[in-house]
Amino acid sequence: PGSVSAAFQEYLQHLGLQDFPCGLGSWNKSCLNARRSPRAGSAGLKEAVPPGEETPEALLELLRDQHSPWALGPDCSPQDRLLREVAVLAPELLRGSRIFQAVKSLRILDKGVQEVDEGLLRFQQLEELVLSANHISRVTSAHLPRTLKFLELCYNAVGDLQDLCARPPPELQHLGLGYNRLCGPSQEKHFTVDFWPNLVSLDLSFNSLTDLLGLVSQLSTLQNLHILVLQGNPLALIPTYRGFLVDSLHKLSILDDIHIWPEEREQFRGVARQPELIRSEARVVVSIGEMKGLPNPEGFQQLEVGSEGPVITYSYCVTYEF
Repeated sequence: PGSVSAAFQEYLQHLGLQDFPCGLGSWNKSCLNARRSPRAGSAGLKEAVPPGEETPEALLELLRDQHSPWALGPDCSPQDRLLREVAVLAPELLRGSRIFQAVKSLRILDKGVQEVDEGLLRFQQLEELVLSANHISRVTSAHLPRTLKFLELCYNAVGDLQDLCARPPPELQHLGLGYNRLCGPSQEKHFTVDFWPNLVSLDLSFNSLTDLLGLVSQLSTLQNLHILVLQGNPLALIPTYRGFLVDSLHKLSILDDIHIWPEEREQFRGVARQPELIRSEARVVVSIGEMKGLPNPEGFQQLEVGSEGPVITYSYCVTYEF
């Protein structure tokens, strides 16, 4: 699709909100017209359904029954189910631009999206936006609804946060940037209260952040931060990594998906006042379990003592890129 807006249109086609058993058609037209009529009272609702039409209850059953050909798959979201049921009970609420007012959660995963376009501003009630596993490299904050509280961008190609931090959503509580291309220290300056005054959860896992001292000095301004994920970054290899974070960020309750108990906080008390413990180097032990495609040394014939035959030697070099 290229853009979020194009991916959303494909998403709507997949839901089939205008097709049977959803939407307005010959299968429910007179019934819905009767319900919308100001003269239709309770007696009008109890009238027999015309031939060829279905009651709203029967149409909903076609959506909810897992054996129905119109049922959504088990991996569908609550938002998917809600929109389809609204399309049965009140299809006029989802016609034209009204559809954008009904969506509070938008999840577009692995659809080749490259651009977060300004079409997102039509979602004036949007609170949750998940765009994981796409090809997004930059996010323009001016294209994000101000109502956003949850933004997930993991498994993308985001390497620069300047555009995202130009005018970020003020009520954002979760920011997910795991498995991207963030490198410090140029990016670490963007994680302060000036940009994210209400941030509760931050995922920066599996990027290329290296400056632990610099990052912590920025994160310490986030007074509402309770959940932090930094595993997978080079800075997580520092021996005193966890202790330094636990002692530096007093509001933190979960670090790298592990709860911080009072006993652990007491154990690391004072580590934050000893920055000399944070060395810019780490020791890595690599064990090779199995190598394929190499000649078996046991298959070589041993030369007899004093033999003048040619001697063939093999040498191998294993390199690691960090």
